[in-house]
Amino acid sequence: MEQLAEIRSLIARHIGTDGQATPLPGVRLLCSTVPTEPINGFYEPAFGLVAQGAKRTLVGNRLFEYGVGQYLIVSLDLPIAGHVIEASAEQPYLAFRLSLNPSVIASLLLEATTGHQKNGEAIGLAVSVAPTELLDAVARLLRLLDRPDDLAVLWPMLEREIHWRLLNGEQASSVRQIGLADSRLSQINRAIRWIRAHYAEIFRIEDLADVAGMSVSAFHRHFKAITAMSPLQYQKQIRLQQARAWLIAESRDVASVGFAVGYDSPSQFSREYRRLFGVPPGKDVTRIRSIPIPEPALA
Repeated sequence: MEQLAEIRSLIARHIGTDGQATPLPGVRLLCSTVPTEPINGFYEPAFGLVAQGAKRTLVGNRLFEYGVGQYLIVSLDLPIAGHVIEASAEQPYLAFRLSLNPSVIASLLLEATTGHQKNGEAIGLAVSVAPTELLDAVARLLRLLDRPDDLAVLWPMLEREIHWRLLNGEQASSVRQIGLADSRLSQINRAIRWIRAHYAEIFRIEDLADVAGMSVSAFHRHFKAITAMSPLQYQKQIRLQQARAWLIAESRDVASVGFAVGYDSPSQFSREYRRLFGVPPGKDVTRIRSIPIPEPALA
């Protein structure tokens, strides 16, 4: 497609040395010249578009694979494991990411006179083929990188247009619920924020259901449908990813880090760490400190 070719060209020209930040608010550009190892990380609500190459992402027990011309919607905070599976020096993996703005979505829903009323079940991550209208909006937004004087005037309109295209796309239900304070997605997100803030604490499902404002059975059902994992599995991933970050960044022994993230037993901590990351904590940290670790980025 003509728009994809232009998007590839714009990303490649403006990718920069860090392959990440741009002057456009909430926009990041991604590039890899080689396939990568699986990297555990965190996705936050965003829209991502693959312009070249392909990537694979695991969320709970769901595996997603997406490539050229496909986009993904992440509708809430999700622990993931992702890696680039198709990239080379001649044809690097290139992708675009835009943070989704609940205020913009809410404003568009208020202004819309028809449609967007169906409140289907949202899921945490979904992949679709990008329609021409969406690609065109992304291309016009990226052109602002060549026209910084236009940024202040055109950025708000283009940000709104992309959100509007997403509200009219296959993942409309998930996007719509990001902007609704009383949606199932927002209710589950309240519980997720609680887990992230209290990941080292023991909790009862009944208490999380109260935070979400749902019955226990409804909460458990919707949490798993949206995140592809149970609340306890979600907490475990948060604990282990935080433990890994501490072990890499600080000179702390394995046992003390395990206790700090909520484990009572060093052996249980090491066992679950190995199950998620493939190797015991000590070996993992030694390996990681010897190589640069790319940031796990959406799309």
